Amino acid sequence: MNVKPVRRIVTGHDAAGRAIIQEDGVVTRVQQVGGAIGPMFHEVWNTQATPAPIDAASGEPHEAGIILAPPKGGTRIRILDIPPEGEGIRTMTPEEAAAHFAEVGAGHASNAAKAGARHALMHRTETVDYGIVLEGELVLIMDEGETTCYPGDIVIQRGTNHGWANRSDRNCRIAFILIDGAFAPELKA
Repeated sequence: MNVKPVRRIVTGHDAAGRAIIQEDGVVTRVQQVGGAIGPMFHEVWNTQATPAPIDAASGEPHEAGIILAPPKGGTRIRILDIPPEGEGIRTMTPEEAAAHFAEVGAGHASNAAKAGARHALMHRTETVDYGIVLEGELVLIMDEGETTCYPGDIVIQRGTNHGWANRSDRNCRIAFILIDGAFAPELKA
């Protein structure tokens, strides 16, 4: 997939406590998930606690690889480039879908095998996610109903089972801010 790089500008403080631009460059943790048919993950930043520690000039907390969910008690921001959906996704088996999510440490999130699943990549995470469509369009699929999201639209995903389908003929770029959450007892199952 040939996509535009994501630029990241990180601020910090110099030795005198003045605000500075600490980093300015392209995001370096980038990975296509699910092979040629899957989305490109651009990992922008994470925090590993709330409140997030703010110091003079540390960088992003280290993580090995790409992980779907934010760190426990933390947050994550990423950009996804989602290509047009083809037969590879439409004919994906539940086992293939689980393997797709396992690439980002979330095989347990896949719900493709659930009776009545409306999309091969239906999934659920214990997070609150803010999704902001930047370019293109994307269909949000729920257990009941669906809606098409366009540039500027914002989805607040509250730990619900859902899937995304790019039914257009061009890439969709969407920003996600993920916040660690906790299910109410009645929603844990």
